[in-house]
Amino acid sequence: MSSSLENITVVDLSRILAGPWASQMLADMGAEVIKIERPEKGDDTRYWGPPFIKPATQEQPPQAAYFHCANRNKQSIAIDITNEEGQKIIKALIAQADVLIENYKVGGLAKYGLDYQSVKAINPRLVYCSITGFGQNGPSAEKAGYDGMIQGEGGLMSLTGEPDGMPMKVGVALVDIMTGLYCSNAILAALMARHQSNEGQHVDIALLDVQVATLANQGMNYLATGTNPPRYGNEHPNIVPYQTFTTLDGSIILAVGNDEQFVKFCQLAQCATLAQDPRFATNEQRVNNRESLIPILANILASHKSQWWLNQLESIAVPCGPVNTLQDVFEHPQIKHREMIRKVTNQHGEEVDTIASPINLSQTPLQYHSASPDLGQHTFVVLSNKLNYSKAQINQLYQDGIIS
Repeated sequence: MSSSLENITVVDLSRILAGPWASQMLADMGAEVIKIERPEKGDDTRYWGPPFIKPATQEQPPQAAYFHCANRNKQSIAIDITNEEGQKIIKALIAQADVLIENYKVGGLAKYGLDYQSVKAINPRLVYCSITGFGQNGPSAEKAGYDGMIQGEGGLMSLTGEPDGMPMKVGVALVDIMTGLYCSNAILAALMARHQSNEGQHVDIALLDVQVATLANQGMNYLATGTNPPRYGNEHPNIVPYQTFTTLDGSIILAVGNDEQFVKFCQLAQCATLAQDPRFATNEQRVNNRESLIPILANILASHKSQWWLNQLESIAVPCGPVNTLQDVFEHPQIKHREMIRKVTNQHGEEVDTIASPINLSQTPLQYHSASPDLGQHTFVVLSNKLNYSKAQINQLYQDGIIS
């Protein structure tokens, strides 16, 4: 069965998470992704552990679990980008490629002749995706950006955490991941546009822009009122009740999305009069009077165990759910049924777990054919098969330290 992007080649000059997340999505869809890494050291995230999938050896750096979350289905070649011969190799690969992804500082690749204007002359059909903290222009363009600092600077931390507590970042690198998603979407759009124009283009994606764009309802709440939204902890700023509640033996999430669901909840909880109370009859009134309503509901929900509430609420179609640990998540029968954990094989024939993509295509299903590569695992094969380097030429490059 064919893949959606089986004829697309991606040169991946990105590191850490946002760029590799985007290129992994393209690789899952069938693109050939050639990940270019530094000789000997490779991508920084190979070292971001413990935990490690594989420890360091004399020949290889370690492979952190972090690295494996974003680098399956790729080929790794290790090239010294600062060396003129290394740049020649990369340019030869770019000449054959459809997409290039990079996350260097603005202008950082120009000294190697690998900036967009330079490589556009080599391959006018190339879609060139640049990922930076703050974008290719503007007063902050020269600044480096990392997920945690962007969560703060972009306003997400001001919305996250308990009302009287410290601003909090999200427990995963959400800005990087969302940036990767926007990048893959933009790249696919540019590839579609190329069908009409026969030309590539420069895709400029900034972490700060992504964070601001994904403020979503909270961003619009501010634009509508001019007032900074407060932190609500696990409560929802625009829907009540929509939050975690403590039960007799744990916690659940109650997610009442409309007035009809609130009526059904109140009938189940034997507090039907609350649904007729003018302070709580509509969502608008419940939002305005949350400080009065939430303590009442908290007392009611504390009267039964979590599973009792989950069973009863699900039986009357009132949205709710448990607060699961990751062990609970990966044992979840729905997660198992949806095959969200897959096995991929590394170059040593060992099986490694990977978390699947949520994308399911009926005619061109995603692929899970290989684990994240060892550093330089495919250097010889790529130079030999794609660029027609002889064995003697490749061995000389190894001896000169240009590749590894």
